[in-house]
Order: sequence, then structure tokens, then C-alpha cells
Amino acid sequence: MNRIYRTPLTMAVALGMTLTLATAAAAQAAKPAAKPSAPKSAAAQAAAAAASQIQTALNETYAKFQNLQEGKNADYIPALAKVDSKIFGIVLVTTDGKIYSVGDTTSRVSIQSISKVFTLARVIEDQGPEAIENTIGVDATGMRFNSIVSIEFSQKSLGGPEMNSLVNPGAIATTSMVKGDTRDAVWLNLLDWYSLFAGRPLTVDAEVFKSEAETNQRNQAIGALMYAYGYIKAKPDQATDVYTEQCAVAVNTRDLATMAATLANGGTNPVTGKVVMSAKNVPYVLAVMATAGLYDDTGKWLYHTGLPGKSGVGGGIIAVAPGKFGIAVISPPLDDAGNSVKAQKAIREIVARLNANPYAVQPRSAPAPAPTR
Repeated sequence: MNRIYRTPLTMAVALGMTLTLATAAAAQAAKPAAKPSAPKSAAAQAAAAAASQIQTALNETYAKFQNLQEGKNADYIPALAKVDSKIFGIVLVTTDGKIYSVGDTTSRVSIQSISKVFTLARVIEDQGPEAIENTIGVDATGMRFNSIVSIEFSQKSLGGPEMNSLVNPGAIATTSMVKGDTRDAVWLNLLDWYSLFAGRPLTVDAEVFKSEAETNQRNQAIGALMYAYGYIKAKPDQATDVYTEQCAVAVNTRDLATMAATLANGGTNPVTGKVVMSAKNVPYVLAVMATAGLYDDTGKWLYHTGLPGKSGVGGGIIAVAPGKFGIAVISPPLDDAGNSVKAQKAIREIVARLNANPYAVQPRSAPAPAPTR
């Protein structure tokens, strides 16, 4: 049998270890029992469920349309034809500033015609809604976004301002109304305004601007015709040039969703908390978006989503659920009307999943019949 010989030192060490363990056990026993975590309030549970529902809607929609191979990049502007057609990102920003996203939300594309919404907002904010209604009009033309026929039809047949700021003729005229003593002052007025909506400083994609400026002869003709008919009061060339540059502002999906959410939140950016435009003017912007935001397919868009929206040939689409959220999708391939194929399908799907169509209401229950005597 092996014997263990204990020296005084080993006995002291053993005793010390025993005391240490005993002290720790006593201290542990003396600790009050951990209280069970308080259950979440009903409001917190509802908020968590809503957040989960939104993120799930985005994730499943992204997966559903990720591999869709329809449409093609705009190619009448050479720089747009070179944009990666596989870019696909979805961002939703709620009016309380929560951000939900899936896919490519950092790649930037040119804002293109989505810029028209915010130039319209700038003029309405500075000069009032009547300035747009009386100078340009707020009716949908029912024609292509760059139609010259619509100018002639409005001028000759209707005899008054019967266009809107979301098609090229009205958009160039709207840009001509932006305040500024010089071309640079007008431009900085617009760029700073866009940046407030996005919640960060935006910049111009120089390659797109150059490419678009070299191929915008039709828009130059539109600007000259709008000047001839008095829609543009002065400097039609400057108006067309500034309009071309505003279309080249580079944005990602989060930028666009934040811009849309600022409109959804009555003009206050829900991410930065800054008041960008007055709440009283937002409805006028949303009304024109609802009637003319997706060119000559706007009726189809509203029929399926019920939301004011705006597309751009860069591949982006924004939609506004007033009081709820702004949503943006970027996917460059377009349909024949100039609207992103994936973006339309994705937003339509998410709106349905979140029951966000304001026209889709459930009937109230009939009141119980009064008791008979």
C-alpha cells in the first residue's frame, strides 16, 4: 500500500484550500436568490413581434425575387448600361427611425427621376403648393416620361398648366423654379436639401453626369420648348443642366429609404430627428407621386400597392406608407416603361405582407341588435 506522507507545509496548504472552498460556498449561500427576469410588457412584445414581421417580410421577399432575370439596364445613357445588373437591396425605415434591410444596401446608383420628388418638395416648401399647381400643373399626362407630345397637347388642347413635376418637361420647369442667384447657388440649394432627406451628405456620380450631359439633347429640346411656352421663365439651358446633374446624385438603398421615410414622417427625418420640410406641405408631394410616380404605369402601381411611389431609370423605386414607413429597393434592370422589375415586385410583395395598402381595410363588425322587450 502506498502511503502519503504529509509534511507541515502540505497540511497547511490543504487546510488553506479547504477554508477557501468553505468560504466561497458560504458566500454563495449568502447571496440572495437571483430574481427571475421581469416579463416583457405587452407593448414591448408587440414591438418585437412587429419588428420580426417586417424583417421576415424583407428576407422572404428578397429570397423570392433574388434570382429573377427580367428586364434590362437603361442604355440610352451609356453610363447606366455599365451598372452592375445584379445589385439588389431592400431597406425599410419606420417613422420611429428603425431600419430594416436585406441584400446589397451599400452599392450606389444614380438617383435619376426619384430626384424629381425632392425638387418638387423644395419648390413647394419655398413657394407654396399653388406655385406648382398654377405654373406646371399636377395632372398625370398618361404619356412617356420624356414625351414632347404631352407638352403640345397640354398647351394646344387644354390651354393651361396640365402637366406635373414628375415627368421630364415638368421636372425641368420645376428645377428652373429653385431659388438661387447663380447656377452654383441653385445646385447647392438642391444638393443640401437632398442630403437632409437622406440624413448624410450626398455627392454626384461624375461619370453618370458626364455621360448624361453628352446625350441629353432631347431634354435640351424639352427645356427650350417649355421656355417657349412660358413654363420656364428664364435660363432654360441652366435649368436643363441642373436637372441633369440632380439626376446623377449617387444614392444607396438606405439613402432612398430614409428619404422616403422622411416624407412618411411628415417631413421630419426619423433617423436624424431633423425637421426637413413642414408637415403641411408633404401631402401635396405625395399626391403627385400617387398620380404620376411611375410614369405611364402609375395606375397599375397604385392599383396593386395603394402607396405613393417614384421610380428612376437608375434602378431605384421608393414608396411611402404615410405615418408608417418609407421603403426603397434598388435593382437596375427595367421594364419597357422604365421601372425596375424587381423593385416593383418586391415592394408590392412587402406591402401585401405588412397589410400596408391604405385601401385594403377590413369592415367593422355590425353593431349587436338592440334587445327586444
